[in-house]
Amino acid sequence: MVWIADRRWICIAILVLMAALPFEGAVAARPLEPEVARCIRQAARGQPWLEKTLWGLRDQEAGWIGAEILNSNGSHDLGPLQINSWWVPRIAVLLSRREGEVRRWLQFDPCFNAEAARWIFLDALRTGGSYWKAVGIYHSPNGARQRRYAALVAVHLHKRFGADVFGRRLVRLARPCP
Repeated sequence: MVWIADRRWICIAILVLMAALPFEGAVAARPLEPEVARCIRQAARGQPWLEKTLWGLRDQEAGWIGAEILNSNGSHDLGPLQINSWWVPRIAVLLSRREGEVRRWLQFDPCFNAEAARWIFLDALRTGGSYWKAVGIYHSPNGARQRRYAALVAVHLHKRFGADVFGRRLVRLARPCP
């Protein structure tokens, strides 16, 4: 029952926020950083849906090159796509590199940060089984937090690319509202 109520809240929030947007072809409210844009495009490897997804994550995270944001649990969110420092040891092992080096790259190298975001999202897509679940997993292992986060990313995608962001109405991409 709580989950259903939570879904209704998310659906209402999406509709209210989408209605408040000035027009469907709206571009991002803040100026693009050319280096971050180049890195996101490169990480997407020519897949428009993935490039748009990375922009949705970036817009929600609102990070920047050099960002290191302290979280309440003691971890840090690093760089433009705010990769949580929880990932540093795992990435370091995968790359056979020192954790300090990986952390610096995540914080200061926008292309490494975008590649890490791509890897985290695609891994979540493989394990989560659906697009919106993967968007939520990018943010949190908690189901309720995942749903809220996915709804916020949907708003950013709509704001940046319009309602037909993936060639069909964005609101149809999420689960139907009860």
